[in-house]
Amino acid sequence: MNQETSQGKWSAVDAYFVDRLLPADSVLDEALASSERAGMPAHAVAPNQGKLLQLLVQMANAKRVLELGTLGGYSTIWLARGVGAAGSVVTVEANPVHAEVARRNFTHAGLSGRIDLRLGQGVAVLEGLLAEGTEPFDFIFIDADKPNNPAYLELSLKLSRPGTVIVGDNVVRDGAVANSASTDANVLGVQRFFDLIAANPRLSATAIQTVGSKGYDGFLLARVLE
Repeated sequence: MNQETSQGKWSAVDAYFVDRLLPADSVLDEALASSERAGMPAHAVAPNQGKLLQLLVQMANAKRVLELGTLGGYSTIWLARGVGAAGSVVTVEANPVHAEVARRNFTHAGLSGRIDLRLGQGVAVLEGLLAEGTEPFDFIFIDADKPNNPAYLELSLKLSRPGTVIVGDNVVRDGAVANSASTDANVLGVQRFFDLIAANPRLSATAIQTVGSKGYDGFLLARVLE
């Protein structure tokens, strides 16, 4: 089976899952549509992946969530729904155009009150949060520029507590993560991310490969132990 045929099958199965398990949602549909109208890259998580994030937040009983990489706010809406009315999400976006689209989507979703969008480079924003003395986060979703994944991990650990869940997206890179000879900056960033997690006794982690409407990729899931 060639890649094109496989992708068609993966997308069809994702569509089946969404049709059976996820009710129609005009708010989320508009978040994707507004991002497309703004010419933004189609990098948002798939609907079933967004629901997975919401469920993980709820399973962890997370009330404080940190997201790196807002884009148009699609995944942020899932996360904000997961924390509930008493929770909050801090989301970080470097691109001001993306941030403006996301803010409109949060307003349309009626979630502006529980989402704090920080505009700026990820490392600088995280360092700013530390300088503010912000409370630890219960759940951290890393889905931004991959070369900075190692720095995001180190700073995220400083913003964590025992029990914090850390999820990294796009860690398979179409299989390239296993290529020790890769010179791709995105792959190298993910590989270093894995190396740091594997060497850190504070973390218990695993990773899973995924196929679906977004192609071949995967997630890393970690829990802070101490």
